[in-house]
Amino acid sequence: MALILGLESSCDDTAAALVTSDRRILAQAIVGQNEAHRPFGGVVPEIAARAHVEILPDLIRRVLGEAGKSIDDVNAIAATAGPGLIGGVMVALLAGKGLALGTGKPLVAVNHLEGHALSPRLVDPDLGFPYLLLLVSGGHCQLLEVAGVGEYRRLATTIDDAAGEAFDKAAKLLGLPYPGGPAIERLAAEGDPKAVPLPRPLVGSGEPHFSFAGLKSAVQRAVQCNAYRPADIAASFQQAVVDCLVDRTRLALGRSDAPALVVAGGVAANRAIREALQKLAASEGRQFSVPPAWLCTDNAAMIAWAGAERFTRGLTDPLDAPARARWPLDPAADKVRGAGVKA
Repeated sequence: MALILGLESSCDDTAAALVTSDRRILAQAIVGQNEAHRPFGGVVPEIAARAHVEILPDLIRRVLGEAGKSIDDVNAIAATAGPGLIGGVMVALLAGKGLALGTGKPLVAVNHLEGHALSPRLVDPDLGFPYLLLLVSGGHCQLLEVAGVGEYRRLATTIDDAAGEAFDKAAKLLGLPYPGGPAIERLAAEGDPKAVPLPRPLVGSGEPHFSFAGLKSAVQRAVQCNAYRPADIAASFQQAVVDCLVDRTRLALGRSDAPALVVAGGVAANRAIREALQKLAASEGRQFSVPPAWLCTDNAAMIAWAGAERFTRGLTDPLDAPARARWPLDPAADKVRGAGVKA
């Protein structure tokens, strides 16, 4: 059994966790920065990076103390090395390198997306490889076949906005606070999902990818015309996203023999999305797995677990491992029209 210290600082959540290779979370701590970024309607990279520097050392001490462990008890240090806001990524990675150098422990430089991709296996010991993964977050919306640790084949990606990005932009148009996803979900509960005619980009097409930019623009027009209640716009927007995700995932299931559908990433915390995809999996005769909501959003437990998955397979990294703003899970995937950095 290996004990892994995980560190995460890729966006606006600072986190540390201690996780064992037999799926026990001994301690974890997360400090968010929503209040600091709310006046700006989104994350300000410089503010986030400075906050990580101030917060992370105390979080490391806290999780070690809560678990009754010292750094000497840890077998490896797992730190997010990308993708993300580069200033933030560097904080956890440099802290991890410093601990590894000072203690002689191995370093595991974790791809944040792999943390999401493997997170369901932390809480679901029956989930084996392969599986079809819908990775849906603030910066990414992808369908991937997961054959094993480090083995990913991308089937689809977004050609413009990610689903979480669309949630944030729609919330801003509606005058809702940051972060937009939870705010939209709360308001949608009071609205009629059929009240506002919104598009479902690429739904029904043979093209496997996602698109949300047109939906965002339609929300803007619905807000500006003053003909609809905000709650109805929120509910209709959320339903449009659900329909897009379900349609695209159904298409991918038809092209994959993977026995399980797995959903991960921050947007997977949305209840309507989880329930719709669970129904889809059942209708297609596939196993369904999704982490609990707290494990969907950015956290260090998933980074520690990805570190455990890699460490137990002998996959560690040198101390010159780079911080990366971009780091696709499938670097060999074909470039998609309009995808740009969303690959």
